[in-house]
Amino acid sequence: MAADGGTKAILAALGANAGIAIAKFVGFAITGSSSMIAEAVHSVADTSNQALLLLGKKTSQRRATKEHPFGYGRDRYFYSFIVALMLFTLGAAFALYEGVHKVTHPDELTSPLVAIAILVVAICLETYSFYTAIVESKKIKGDAGWWAFIRQSRTPELPVVLLEDAGALFGLIFALIGVGLSVITGDPVWDGIGTLMIGALLAVIAIILIIEMKSLLIGEGATDAELDTIVDELAAGKVQRVIHIRTQYIGPDELLVAAKLALDPGLEMDEIARAIDDAEQRVRAKVPAARLIYLEPDLDRALA
Repeated sequence: MAADGGTKAILAALGANAGIAIAKFVGFAITGSSSMIAEAVHSVADTSNQALLLLGKKTSQRRATKEHPFGYGRDRYFYSFIVALMLFTLGAAFALYEGVHKVTHPDELTSPLVAIAILVVAICLETYSFYTAIVESKKIKGDAGWWAFIRQSRTPELPVVLLEDAGALFGLIFALIGVGLSVITGDPVWDGIGTLMIGALLAVIAIILIIEMKSLLIGEGATDAELDTIVDELAAGKVQRVIHIRTQYIGPDELLVAAKLALDPGLEMDEIARAIDDAEQRVRAKVPAARLIYLEPDLDRALA
């Protein structure tokens, strides 16, 4: 598997979260902090999620078959959707449950300084993972804002890792605040409140990812900018205009384009074929993801 930007971000997150999860479980065993166990389960979920993203990238590279003539590119969307579900169930639901239990039945923390030290180290590791995701995302997001990048990206791994890392980093900060306030005030209920904040944050992130990955899994078309470019490139040469067009991403790197074109009148058969070939070449030159292009010459009935 090529070590592209998405893979690099996933591997950075995988390594960071695996190490952080072990440290958090040790911290929970020593301190009994609910924030710590919620964050430990969150890190386990994140580590599993990164493994699933790598699996999706691997299986999506299988060759097309008779049963799946367009290949397996949507495997990446499927596994990203599973990741979102796991983040909600293993991360958010557990943290909310543990937070409610801690608030209603608070227990004194033991060795809270150990928890604080582990959380500070975890914040440093998670910051590195988050920074890697930001750097790799900047390479493909262009001039779009971060929210627009998450909403419009047809490559699922980077938005998933980006939001996961953001959730993990802020979750660690919430855990640190909860443990810190418990130490300062002597009231362990703050640890439970910090855990509830972690659960609420993860629930919001998971819901955003579920919505976005479901949309990609069902099938999204070209972005507005890509569609404008495709139409402009088709409507050139001996093509008078685009009568009808449909696009759909059948994988993060493979766009299907189907269109009916109005050609110059009076063209011979070989000229029509050449005009279609030229139109395909123009589109692929400007939108490399448009690998599958089906063009049909038709009469422009609007002018008839």
